[in-house]
Amino acid sequence: MDRPIGIFDSGVGGLSVLKEIRRQLPFESINYLADSNNCPYGSKNEKDAFLLAKKNIEFLLELNCKLIVIACNTVTALAIDNFRSEYKVPFIGMEPALKPAALKTKTKKVGILATENTFNGKLFKQTFEKYAKDLDVFVQPGYGLVELVEQGDQNSPKAKKLLEEYLLPMVEKGADTIVLGCTHYPFFKEMIQQITQNKVSIIDPSDAVAAQTKRVLIDFYLVAKDDNDPTFNFYTTGEKVIAEKFLSCTMDRPYGLEQIDGDL
Repeated sequence: MDRPIGIFDSGVGGLSVLKEIRRQLPFESINYLADSNNCPYGSKNEKDAFLLAKKNIEFLLELNCKLIVIACNTVTALAIDNFRSEYKVPFIGMEPALKPAALKTKTKKVGILATENTFNGKLFKQTFEKYAKDLDVFVQPGYGLVELVEQGDQNSPKAKKLLEEYLLPMVEKGADTIVLGCTHYPFFKEMIQQITQNKVSIIDPSDAVAAQTKRVLIDFYLVAKDDNDPTFNFYTTGEKVIAEKFLSCTMDRPYGLEQIDGDL
């Protein structure tokens, strides 16, 4: 099945998911949509986030995508059940990685960095009840972090100051594990390690999402053949120069990049 996988996020953050999908599924073609013009979704109201996600999905379906990866914790939390009911293709979403955090922590104290909409979503509450009832969990909305990534400023002094403000109180309370609850946040991994002096385990759910994508492709008989020569096409509603900056660090194969309209 040589139809592409579709991936979308409220910007370039989902490239962290794409990178892992490419590692686990090297013969799959991918169409990626970065809705950077409307980033971030995490602070939008439910209706606006839902409508933006719906527009992204229909754009990818017009490109004949066989499966959609919602590489956005906010949209997954708010609407993935609706989209699974409305559309015929399989959907893969992001889940708060509390299960691996619960298995990893030795102090039974875990910090979670995510968006407000992720914390307020049904999925987070369900996951928390299932895996984190016996843990001390410190939640922190990552105000301003997504915007810094979208501006290419993830290594800036401002980013360091915000991360120190968000993370150090967790570490001081004994957190030895930090869950990254937004696909933009893996771009801060090195800085997080520096700030925490490598004293915490960082949980990035990208590998689990890629593994689930692989399982679903197999279950639905949608896996590309081993001799497939994959293609990679990227679309952004933001500035091409920013997307290109991230893609040049992510991709080792030729790809197409196009700027599209981001208005509802």
